[in-house]
Amino acid sequence: MSDAGPDKVTRLLAVMARLRDPERGCPWDAAQTFDSIVPYTIEESYEVADAIDRRDFAALKDELGDLLLQVVFHARMAEEQGLFDFGDVVTGISDKLVRRHPHVFADARYADAAEQSRAWDAIKRAERAARGDADTSVLAGISRGLPEWKRALKLCDRAATVGFDWPGPEPVLDKLQEEIGEVRAEFAAGAGHDRLLDEIGDVAFVLVNLARHAGIDFSQALRHANAKFERRFRRMESLAAADGEGLAGKTLAEQDALWDRAKAEESGQQASQG
Repeated sequence: MSDAGPDKVTRLLAVMARLRDPERGCPWDAAQTFDSIVPYTIEESYEVADAIDRRDFAALKDELGDLLLQVVFHARMAEEQGLFDFGDVVTGISDKLVRRHPHVFADARYADAAEQSRAWDAIKRAERAARGDADTSVLAGISRGLPEWKRALKLCDRAATVGFDWPGPEPVLDKLQEEIGEVRAEFAAGAGHDRLLDEIGDVAFVLVNLARHAGIDFSQALRHANAKFERRFRRMESLAAADGEGLAGKTLAEQDALWDRAKAEESGQQASQG
């Protein structure tokens, strides 16, 4: 296994600097800004997650490289503006890890994971106070740049630290049923966009909490559902093509029959493998 030594990091930084050179670099790279690069940063993070989900570790190596490129890209743009450089990023995260793990790098001792989590939050509050952040709410510091499902999860995790939480999955299921009933009522009443937005948002929020109480990663569950839908839909297309026509030429009832067939085939394959 190769060593990610300083020479290799130095080379990567030099490659990025050359790409950003306004005279000798790449016109596309040189034209980018923090704002224009953000979508790529988010996309690369999701591609890392996808490679892990698929257990494709060859792809994971490549995707981690792409994600590292995003860090180097942002750091290079910051250096050009005199804000900070890649070395400052590395120093900052190293210092933060040491500061937030006093049980590893100092003499702190925690009785269990829950106590460690509370201490972690206390350290983060102290960091915010040191920066002059006057927000003392339990919910302070939760980024608004997160995907909204992730922000919902963090909001509920924080609220739970002071006891504001459902005691288990059963009351969450009851709440989900209640919220779905409210959505049904809004549809029946011919509700407008704003009312449906509000009620469907409540359903989504409770779903995140249900996954949380089940110990399930909501994003992973949704990726799994997306992959299952795509797999079955593609099989529907294949079955329709075998009949000499496309899905668009079939009625909804016929499409549903193909879906059921694809689902049955998949269940049969899983049973034989089990």
